[in-house]
Order: sequence, then structure tokens, then C-alpha cells
Amino acid sequence: MVDDQGELRKLVRMTLEFGGYELHEAGYGERALELATVIKPDLVILDVMMPGEIDGYQVCEQLKKGAFEKVPYVILLTAKGQASDLQEGDRVGADDYLIKPFSPLQLIDTVKIALQ
Repeated sequence: MVDDQGELRKLVRMTLEFGGYELHEAGYGERALELATVIKPDLVILDVMMPGEIDGYQVCEQLKKGAFEKVPYVILLTAKGQASDLQEGDRVGADDYLIKPFSPLQLIDTVKIALQ
């Protein structure tokens, strides 16, 4: 889970902890890429707008380039919901796109489908 808002990370953690998922958290893009190198996640839930040198689109693009041993499923979870934002998500290789505010049930369903 990558989001600069600790409250949102907490909500996602509480939503997914009942599914028995192992969850790691990062507050900005650079840290997300560091963790991905070590953890090799199956799935990344990623905000777009974050502080630091790289945004969520750039993180997604780097995760999907194949520079990582394992290419994770990427769900962009963001307030950016314009058509151009969705197109940018497609361009960088995001597998799914959820717009904030989101339904916790929708997130659970999306994660379950992604990890099948």
C-alpha cells in the first residue's frame, strides 16, 4: 500500500487484514520502489499524488517495465478520476483503477480477483 496519507493506509490495512493478506506500507514513491525490490509483492495499491521525486504513475511504470524480478498487479487508488487520468493509468500499465472515495467492499473484491 503506497499513500502519503497515514489514515488512508490504515483504512486499507483494516479493510484487507481480514483477508489474511500480508501488507507493507510506504508513504512515497521512492520508498515503494525500495520495498518492491526487497518484498517482490504480488500486488501494489498505489496512490497517484504523493510527495517526493516520483508520483504514482511513475512508480507504476517502473514496476511494470520488468526491471523487477516479479511484476506485480497494480491497482491505482486515487482521487484523480478524469478521463485523462484513467488514460495515463492505462499508459503506464496499471491493471486496475479505483477512485477515492472508494468502497471498501469494492477494494476487497478487486484484490481477490487480482490475486486469483
